[in-house]
Amino acid sequence: MHRDYDVAVVGGGLLGSAIAWGLGRLGKSVAVLDEGDIAKRASRANFALVWVQSKGLGMPAYTGWTVRASQAWPSLAAELKDQTGLDVCLQQNGGFHLTLGEDEYEQRTQLVTRMHNQVGAADYRMEMLSASEVKKMLPLIGPEVSGGSFCPFDGHVNSLRTFRAFHTGFKAFGVDYFPERPVSAITKSSGEFSLTTPQGEIRAHKIVLAAGNANQTLAPMVGLFAPMGPTRGQIVVTERTMPFLPHPLTTIRQTDEGTVMIGDSKEDELDDRALKHSISAVMADRAQRMFPHLSRLNVVRSWAGIRVMPQDGFPIYDQSETHPGAFVACCHSGVTLASNHAFEIARMVTAGALEPELVGAFSARRFGGEGAANNSGY
Repeated sequence: MHRDYDVAVVGGGLLGSAIAWGLGRLGKSVAVLDEGDIAKRASRANFALVWVQSKGLGMPAYTGWTVRASQAWPSLAAELKDQTGLDVCLQQNGGFHLTLGEDEYEQRTQLVTRMHNQVGAADYRMEMLSASEVKKMLPLIGPEVSGGSFCPFDGHVNSLRTFRAFHTGFKAFGVDYFPERPVSAITKSSGEFSLTTPQGEIRAHKIVLAAGNANQTLAPMVGLFAPMGPTRGQIVVTERTMPFLPHPLTTIRQTDEGTVMIGDSKEDELDDRALKHSISAVMADRAQRMFPHLSRLNVVRSWAGIRVMPQDGFPIYDQSETHPGAFVACCHSGVTLASNHAFEIARMVTAGALEPELVGAFSARRFGGEGAANNSGY
């Protein structure tokens, strides 16, 4: 392989796929270099929320970036369906974070107040509702539910179908997808990047590092910095049941197929080969306290997955000063931010520069240290 491309995207998960699809949409010749199914891919282990509430405490710009993504999701879903015929089942009529007991309700109220008091944060209309108000919208809640927060911008999708739609769209745009092509080295000479893989070399005028937690290793090859702090999470899935959950929750959602997904764990380890059943039991217990009828359902599937997570939880978007044309993108919320990656990040990469406001907010410079000093766009 020695073909020259406008852009090579390293990473074929949801983040890289969204950017590559967006670049193809703009008429660029694109190669996607992916580890393939051997990778600990977050795209197949996510909770599939398009989620705004609680995003951005400590970084108001993240609130605005997330609201922007939420508002662009209907356009992305419509465009993917028109192009591929695949309905990603976007449901976006608001979501809840429910609380159990008065202490949890008070803690959530304090969080909502802190979010609203942040200077420079976008108004995303998150509000606290009493148990009686919640019950009007979610009639099957249990007696332990003390209330919760609601945000009208929240929703969810079929994330695996979204992933498939991006890859189906690749073909229509002429994007070349190369699985089993982990990148081991990146060099630049004569204005062109060379990416080394076990199956040969790819050349491109620009590159986007969108390889999740592997960005921490790849970024220094092109003068960038991507400090990651990945975590592990578990998900439990029940059998199909009657429609009962018209609004997704932070920790519970009913899929378009009728199953119920439960998942809110966070573990500081990176071995996803075995489940911790004690954690699954706690998640299931909280779910049935919120919705008692769930106790009658059978669990049909459960898994553990590795989350992509920058060290402080907020996205990293940067461009290289030492290797112009090299970009890095890291984020935890690959589903929520997919519309921004497809429409906005792809547009900026095509133009050759990230917008100053984006870099100013999300550059790895915020972490300090020697590696961050090499970054540009400040």
